[in-house]
Amino acid sequence: MAELVITGLHVDVETEHGPKEILKGVNLTIRTGEIHAIMGPNGSGKSTLAYAVAGHPKYMITSGSVMIDGVELTELSVDERAKAGLFLAMQYPVEVPGVSTSNFLRTAKTALDGEAPKVRTWPKVIASALETMELDPSFSGRSVNEGFSGGEKKRGEIVQLDVLNPKVAILDEIDSGLDIDAVRMVAEGINRYAAQGDRGVLLITHYTRILRYTEPTHVHVFVDGHVVASGGKELSEELEIDGYDKYLKAARS
Repeated sequence: MAELVITGLHVDVETEHGPKEILKGVNLTIRTGEIHAIMGPNGSGKSTLAYAVAGHPKYMITSGSVMIDGVELTELSVDERAKAGLFLAMQYPVEVPGVSTSNFLRTAKTALDGEAPKVRTWPKVIASALETMELDPSFSGRSVNEGFSGGEKKRGEIVQLDVLNPKVAILDEIDSGLDIDAVRMVAEGINRYAAQGDRGVLLITHYTRILRYTEPTHVHVFVDGHVVASGGKELSEELEIDGYDKYLKAARS
């Protein structure tokens, strides 16, 4: 089972002029087997939602609740949230010089499972995950994301998703900067993960193209720090044609 429940979430970001409220009461429930897509204009707070839920120290939760399977995440550290089952694929994956991809994933897997993966089978696990995402086997020995292209970094995030297999995955603009083949490949990785049937996905995106290769069960429009409309995949198709103008006007009125 995997259920992410966000209730009345308010989040501030510290600026040079003091705290600024970015999230203004987000309510969202992602149940087992669901893929939720969040779409919205730049500056609407989509990435803030992802990082606040994951526990980034820059984002201060002033009120509200975030729970996975009844466990309150707002009271936990970043690593404790990961152990509770939360995964975040970042829009701009960071480089970790000196730490190989294989060792990074083995350390993370050990922390999550409470025991180290078997030395004999671990290289095969990594090799299989890399092959699935059409990444050269040499990537296992290379420092995490160091010297990777933008597309390789995003495919590497899906490798992490595949190997760590969390309860709930938040994917922050995993499709940004990708060519069409890479979008398909990333989408296939999301579909494989979701096909297990007992996982949840929150997919944050600007564009509908990745939604052509995935099957979101819910689509939400995010404007001015909260969800202003929800629907099925047809809502994303409406946004592709009409944009966010009517939702922006409604938020200003």
